[in-house]
Amino acid sequence: MTKIPHLICPAGSLPALKAAIDNGADAVYMGYRNDTNARNFAGLNFDDKSMREGVRYAQSNKRQVLLAINTFAQPGRVADWLRAVDGAADLGVDAVIIADIGLLDYAARHHPDLRLHLSVQGSATNYEAVNFAQREFGVHRAVLPRVLTLAQIENVIRNTTVEIEVFGFGSLCVMNEGRCWLSSYATGESPNTVGACSPAKYVKWEKTADRMSTRLNGILIDSFEDNEPAGYPTLCKGRFEVNGLIYYALEEPTSLNVLEILPEIARIGVSAIKVEGRQRSPAYVAHVTRTMRAALDMLASEGQPYQVKQSWQAELSKISEGSQATLGAYSRPWR
Repeated sequence: MTKIPHLICPAGSLPALKAAIDNGADAVYMGYRNDTNARNFAGLNFDDKSMREGVRYAQSNKRQVLLAINTFAQPGRVADWLRAVDGAADLGVDAVIIADIGLLDYAARHHPDLRLHLSVQGSATNYEAVNFAQREFGVHRAVLPRVLTLAQIENVIRNTTVEIEVFGFGSLCVMNEGRCWLSSYATGESPNTVGACSPAKYVKWEKTADRMSTRLNGILIDSFEDNEPAGYPTLCKGRFEVNGLIYYALEEPTSLNVLEILPEIARIGVSAIKVEGRQRSPAYVAHVTRTMRAALDMLASEGQPYQVKQSWQAELSKISEGSQATLGAYSRPWR
């Protein structure tokens, strides 16, 4: 019988955490309200009190809590990241998600009972990298970047005993999973350490008689007619002029959605499916969690064949970027 992957859902706030648990998540991932968290947005994330309440709520419902300490420790401030790892162990979370090799080493040596997951920001795209993390630091799970085909993921799984987690819904990234060189070049700040691809302080909206233009630190990202919806100006998802043509040259505003290939993901041995979106609302978390839970439950059912329901796609379409969905790198027919 095919093992059904665990459903890992985002918790950018206590209400979002509860929405994920109440709608069927097997685990939530969350972060501190500081620079150790790659989604360190104002007004989101957890202080010590809310984090303890979140851990208590999840674990009392027999669900797991994964704590993301997924930025890279900065020179002169390494102690802040070490304290975050110590705090995770004290909280009794089920695992920590770490990208920084130095932090993995610290966690493995000082907290040998703390389960370690390799963050997607560690950019492990092959089984040699995954096995290195296991051999050196005892990593139990690796989150793969959203750049691999299903065949490539299957090859990784076939050559490692480390659990493999992949993304199943949410925004895509065309760079090194949060370590965006484009945004760093445009703003001088790494998304890994400031929590956003396009930090709000660099964003400017310009309204003219019939258009709305968006700029990032002075760079024109997109221009919308009055009847067009104007999305947040993420640099890679803007329209640019290339050889006289204006189009989405790098990435379209669209969301990953793996519902139609869920059986294949389970068949190749993926251990967990992750939903992106700690910066999103509790309503978003509830919608996606509920839909993905229903799909995974159908996949687990021996009494009915798996079939994607129209209602599932309609539900996810409402909260997809640009109301569009893609299989991303999972399906590359030209290869």
